[in-house]
Amino acid sequence: MKLLTVVGKIILLARTATALNNGLAVTPQMGWDDWNAFGCSLSQNLVLSTANTILKTGLRDLGYHYIILDDCWSSGRTSSNVLIPDANKFPNGMKYLGDQLHAQGFGFGIYSSAGTKTCAGYPGSLGYETVDANTFASWGVDYLKYDNCNNNGQSGSQAASSARYNAMEKALAASGRNILYAICNWGQDSPWIWGPSVGNSWRITGDISDNFNTQNSACPVPNSGGYDCSVTQIMSKQATISQYSAKGGWNDLDMLEVGNGGMSDSEYVAHFSVWAAAKSPLIMGNDMSKLIASDYSILANPAIIAVNQDPLGVAATYRWTRNNVQLWSGPLVSTTGSSVNDQVVVLYNNGGSSTTVSVALSDVFGSSSSVPSSQLEIRDLWGSRLSNSQAQTILNQGASANPSWLYNATAKSYATGLSQGDSMLLGTSIGSVTGASGTIQQTVSGNGCRVFRLRASKASSTSTTTTTTTSSSGQSLQTQWGQCGGQGWTGPTECQSPYTCQVQNDYYSQCK
Repeated sequence: MKLLTVVGKIILLARTATALNNGLAVTPQMGWDDWNAFGCSLSQNLVLSTANTILKTGLRDLGYHYIILDDCWSSGRTSSNVLIPDANKFPNGMKYLGDQLHAQGFGFGIYSSAGTKTCAGYPGSLGYETVDANTFASWGVDYLKYDNCNNNGQSGSQAASSARYNAMEKALAASGRNILYAICNWGQDSPWIWGPSVGNSWRITGDISDNFNTQNSACPVPNSGGYDCSVTQIMSKQATISQYSAKGGWNDLDMLEVGNGGMSDSEYVAHFSVWAAAKSPLIMGNDMSKLIASDYSILANPAIIAVNQDPLGVAATYRWTRNNVQLWSGPLVSTTGSSVNDQVVVLYNNGGSSTTVSVALSDVFGSSSSVPSSQLEIRDLWGSRLSNSQAQTILNQGASANPSWLYNATAKSYATGLSQGDSMLLGTSIGSVTGASGTIQQTVSGNGCRVFRLRASKASSTSTTTTTTTSSSGQSLQTQWGQCGGQGWTGPTECQSPYTCQVQNDYYSQCK
């Protein structure tokens, strides 16, 4: 099964619930969770050594802030119903672990379930919301992943599920600590409808697997969870509900599988790209001690992360599928100071063969009338990906040995870097395109992805004389009069062959 067919246009419905507004997850949360790679084999040493690696390799400063303990960390409750950390796995306790993570600049995340037991059979928090929220706060917890196992039948309707999850939200809010609340109920009872008033994110499907395009029948179970979901299956769901993500509350497409070895490099590039454009939380789920250079260079691409962390907070919209290639696009903050927003363009191939597609700007912007008249530069957001040699050097020596190779969002936020047009967030320029009839033609490898940023220059936002199209190689061709220099001009600095400058003065020049 390919992407589910959508008849006609996707109607962008208004969100029906008030946002939680706890000041958290203004952009999608980023971090690392142990479950995908380790399951129940977690420990204090694993968590702290992983945090050290994330810090050393510059991933923390790229935005991977939360270190999240998943299931299997507890050993029961005291006589007063307080959760007990497993003393063998966490000999110094959770307060110590949180303090260590905080000292390294990380947020501390923990797991429980809105049920009588967790999914692995450990104590759940149903009926113990207040005592558990207060316990988490006393440990310095900054993030709660809240699962859906053993929910005692309190599901089957939006009212039932929202009430059960709302009980923990109220307890967290009263705990005296600001704790990001990640709802993990597998998309049961449409959490994208009620989730915005309850949590900071909500899972939209069953658990992800390390597969690109399989179609597991266990994944889309509407009322009892699901598992073994492939990248394509999760995107099929996201295509119908992207409009529910917004600042403070996000559709959660589940953890990243990059680095776990089940997909090819091009498939991991596609997986990471579409999660970023969909504004899903970016939570790594790999064994950091086994991270290879090519997977590191995916996780460390700041131009893609900047799309995810964009200040506008608008998830890319599914537009169409042609020959197995999907088009997703959406607005981004302007990086040129223009009144025209940047746009992200994602070409996502869930077929096994390389395909060349032509994309009209009217498709990117949703209609011909929405296309700006300005010339739009095309930036390939994978064009400046670290080489395997660079990535391996960072893995061996640490980020501090080569600071110019990595973006540091701790020193300069993505919002600031984008407002300044920082080149590390913009990939590489491959051409330009103009007008409602303009097209972008690109080849996308089988089970792969291309991601572009379109941005209007300051000067071209008032000019309508230049018309450009893009060849399959991405090279810009000028077909009419166009500026190629002059005072205040921020577009191309010379005419593209075979055209030459015929007229030039201090303010403009023309190609012919």
